[in-house]
Amino acid sequence: MGKLHLEVITPAGVVASVQADMVVAPGTDGKFGVLPGHIKFLSGIVPGELHYTNGNKTEYMAVSSGFAEVNNNRVSILVDSAEIAGNIDIKRAMSALERAKQRLTKKLDTGDTDLARAEASLKRADSRLKVSGKSS
Repeated sequence: MGKLHLEVITPAGVVASVQADMVVAPGTDGKFGVLPGHIKFLSGIVPGELHYTNGNKTEYMAVSSGFAEVNNNRVSILVDSAEIAGNIDIKRAMSALERAKQRLTKKLDTGDTDLARAEASLKRADSRLKVSGKSS
């Protein structure tokens, strides 16, 4: 079996452009996996953990919202932000998590209608912290 070509792209640029044996990403309908030979596929991406394997090595990254396209052994992940596990600033991620929790609590108390944005911030911060512990 061949390899996949994975590209993770943000507005700031290409975060990863690598060969992989398998890619697992957080889709809108749940995690999905891609192996070489996968059929054409489109999915939304939600904040969470993306990982890929190449040989016996697995790499992790935290991704935010976006979408994925699988076509002809290419996996293109276009997201608002993506961070490789080893590059995540844990102190900054913890601060972001605390701020998101405070905003969410405040919005619940005041009945603010921007609840979805506060929840998305919380999910992004939480996924960054979870992925940061998986650096290789």
